[in-house]
Amino acid sequence: MPVLLPTMSGMRIRPARLNAATASLFVLGSACFVVGSVPAYADAVGETADGVTYFAGSIFFTAASFLQLVQAQTPSAEPLVFWRRLPHDRGWLAAITQFAGTLAFNVSTLAALAHNASVREQDRHVWRPDAVGSTLFLVASVFAILAIGSFWSWRPRSLPWHIAWLNMLGSIFFMVSALASFVLPGTGELLDDRIAVAGTLLGALCFLIASALMFPAFEPTPDAVRRKANDHGISRQR
Repeated sequence: MPVLLPTMSGMRIRPARLNAATASLFVLGSACFVVGSVPAYADAVGETADGVTYFAGSIFFTAASFLQLVQAQTPSAEPLVFWRRLPHDRGWLAAITQFAGTLAFNVSTLAALAHNASVREQDRHVWRPDAVGSTLFLVASVFAILAIGSFWSWRPRSLPWHIAWLNMLGSIFFMVSALASFVLPGTGELLDDRIAVAGTLLGALCFLIASALMFPAFEPTPDAVRRKANDHGISRQR
């Protein structure tokens, strides 16, 4: 659990701790979607428990996205900023768009828990928010890639580059899953159940790997490095 450092002007948190908390929540959310997409798990626990797994995963995603938004809004030398508009910052645009997408997934996964919903209700309350969330994830992934360079950049030794492209790949899989999850009015069946499940599973796996890479990818700011060196020097003097 991150350590909050109070100051005269507000609340502070060590950037490394904030990054670790964000990454951990993304890992948990991705893991829930991975597990929920495994047919054997769904068969073992039942439809309701499987739906709850997805909903829990969406909540983890939302919490992680909110922390990432706070990260984008808070320079390391300042107290936490819970809301600040930075429309010219591509990192902030990626974070705010992703956060909105997770809210849409909250709606779709919660609505999916309802039983005996009509085809119209499923399309309105489950499929539409799912499609909106997947679209927003795609847009957020574009902003994230542009925040570290361009679409034509080739940086295989850069962890942030791998994270951005894994998130893009995951978002594409989620969009494929959303399209395949459209409920056909005539039959009440999904357009393609296998593609829907496979898209969610593969997308969640991409997000899971990207989330795990956030731990080693974190680079402390120069100020943080100097503070750590000063603290170490004081400890040695003692």
